[in-house]
Amino acid sequence: MELSVSSTSPALLKLNHHFLSKNSLPIKIPSLHFANDKKLPSFYRQTKRPSFLRKFASPASSSIAVGPSNDRLPADIKVTETQEPNSRIRLSVEVPPAVCEDCYKRVMNEFTKQAKVPGFRPGKDVPESILLSYVGKQNVQKATVESILKRTLPHAMSSVTGRALRDSVQIATKFTDMEKTYLSLNSLRYDVVVDVAPEVIWIPENGYRDLKIVVEIDSEIDAQRASEQELRQRHKSLGSMRIITDRGLQIGDVAVLDVSATKIDEDESNVQNIPAAESKGFHFDTEHGDRVIPGFLDSIIGIQRGETKSFPLVFPESWKQENLRGVHAQFTVECKELFYRDLPELDDSFADKLLPGCTTLQQVKESLLQKFLEVEQTAREQATDNAILDQLCKMVEIDIPQSLFEEQGRQLYGAKLLQIQANMKLNEQQLASLSSPKAVNEFLENQKENITRVIKQNLAVGDIFKRENLQFSTEDLVKEVENSIAEFKRHKQEYNEERVEEQVQEVLEGAKVLEWLREHSEIQYISR
Repeated sequence: MELSVSSTSPALLKLNHHFLSKNSLPIKIPSLHFANDKKLPSFYRQTKRPSFLRKFASPASSSIAVGPSNDRLPADIKVTETQEPNSRIRLSVEVPPAVCEDCYKRVMNEFTKQAKVPGFRPGKDVPESILLSYVGKQNVQKATVESILKRTLPHAMSSVTGRALRDSVQIATKFTDMEKTYLSLNSLRYDVVVDVAPEVIWIPENGYRDLKIVVEIDSEIDAQRASEQELRQRHKSLGSMRIITDRGLQIGDVAVLDVSATKIDEDESNVQNIPAAESKGFHFDTEHGDRVIPGFLDSIIGIQRGETKSFPLVFPESWKQENLRGVHAQFTVECKELFYRDLPELDDSFADKLLPGCTTLQQVKESLLQKFLEVEQTAREQATDNAILDQLCKMVEIDIPQSLFEEQGRQLYGAKLLQIQANMKLNEQQLASLSSPKAVNEFLENQKENITRVIKQNLAVGDIFKRENLQFSTEDLVKEVENSIAEFKRHKQEYNEERVEEQVQEVLEGAKVLEWLREHSEIQYISR
């Protein structure tokens, strides 16, 4: 089973109640870790929550459990900052002996308080050599290195305060290597890598203020045409099907067909079946000829019951299945049955059957038209928003952090998985298979382009919101949060109110930006 991301709907305007649930998805985002070390020191162990919005980590509130940044050190540490690809910064930290010695004393004092050394009362001074022998030099050494990290990391991170992305901090130096450095030099050196908020570069600068957008509107959503088709379908439901015995297929008839197709090369040397074009007992309504490959309807007009026709067709370049675009195919069609519709002539007496509550045929037509006018308006607005977002995506250059890419990808995967679960009711084995790290990583790789597009759209919209000093009312925020929480409660799902508020805020920001862009853009609508 393959999961994919829709390329038509802007993710930033969707509030997914399932994904915001605390325990709704068995997909874990890797915890912060030391490079090539399986276990973290005790003060690094934590429980992490994936977040839809990327918030910034301050030295004291980053994803790692460190000490307060106002802990004064006996000497200054040296931090060298190096810019790396994907909006990542490497901090090379050098801790002088004075700091290491102070941390060693603190560790020994703590062991003195807690260790129950035979012959000494708890909390009383114990000679250093005896305490080291009792606790173990290696354990003291590990605890000292942990203490050094805990005290110095907030100071090292101070240069990226307000820029560091939450849950992206990683100590790149092996813990064992730090132990060796401390043991031999009585000082410590380590590298920290952290993703920072990427810069949004507009090309041209402020180009979003003068957008020229061409919006393609599907002809099927034309309200007048759609309402007429709906009336025709309801009219058909009032009639009956009659078997045709004395003539061939005409427009308006329904045929039951067995269809097969083969792919042929120009020299006809390599013939392959096309499974996607095969169908047994296919009920084909000739009034829906626009829903099949061009030329198919014309090729079978006149076919009679029991007759077989064979004809070549070429799949158009606009065909939905990409692997069939431009393919030359030989179709074989056998007609199993032919029917015509015996329909009553419409008048006011059929109004209530066509649309309950209506008393005249004109009222039916007006009600259907109004319904599809609303559908058309919604579709037009959605198509406009999509076209604007696609244009924004092309106008920005963003060095996307890997941690942001992975989190966004996992959220899209989680939403898709929940959708499948709701539609198909996956069993535990299927859910476990689709939730495996391998499945998630394959999704991230296969959907890299779509995930990148969504991130660029989100960041571009957020940047416009700030640049143009746009705002939404507190009342709107409170109302939408209350509505979302009520939805969670209605479905008896757990939720995190802070995360709900964060995502609602982003949705409102996105809506405000799109509203502003529609007002300040030159928009042209064309039918396709």
